Amino acid sequence: MKVFVIGATGVLGREAVPRLRAAGHEVGVLDRRTTSMFDAGQLATALTGHDAVINLATRIPLSAKAVLASAWAENNRIRTEGSAALVEATRMAGVERIVQEGISFVYADGGDRELDEDAPLKPVGHIASSVEAQKNVLRHPGGVFLRIGMLIGGEAQKPPVLVGDGWMSVVHPGDAAAAAIAALEAPPGIYNVGSPVLKRDMGITRLPKFMGRLSASLEVFARSQRVVSTKLTEATGWKPR
Repeated sequence: MKVFVIGATGVLGREAVPRLRAAGHEVGVLDRRTTSMFDAGQLATALTGHDAVINLATRIPLSAKAVLASAWAENNRIRTEGSAALVEATRMAGVERIVQEGISFVYADGGDRELDEDAPLKPVGHIASSVEAQKNVLRHPGGVFLRIGMLIGGEAQKPPVLVGDGWMSVVHPGDAAAAAIAALEAPPGIYNVGSPVLKRDMGITRLPKFMGRLSASLEVFARSQRVVSTKLTEATGWKPR
């Protein structure tokens, strides 16, 4: 299969590209010097001749400014305007499959309940752009949207301060990349990617719950999200290693 990767130099892209090649796929990557991911026409030219595209592009703020809404502006644009341009470009270029990264933090607090892909969402602040990307990509008949847990290990950033003692979904970047590749063969739709673990078992500093109300960013990490990836495993055989 000829697979085009957007975000090939990012944390997930650096894991995905060699795995794709090892699996026998021919890989093309976005050259930001000549192609804007916000320009559907330029994207269509780059995508022509490819069977699928995997969009792993993000711009996650890594400093303490991540609690500020303004720090997420570029990442929000990538997920909203970028995904919309990509869907238009795939239609122009005749690409039959899109796999789009997203996040599992959009789920509402579920307590100890397991959260599958039909669980209620509560998209607030910067995480709302992930839901917009989902809507855009699922307009494509071959659209696959991944709700990926917190990246831990490898080249991923260190986990942020977490609030409370509930559940969270985590995944190694290599496993998340493998999930994106597996999703090339999955039926269109939404898939969770991660493993649920208890925050209190991770040895990560926690703040009092009232501080979680100071910003949408912190409020998200105050939620208990026991997200399960059963659907993706059943569809493709993927499991985190």
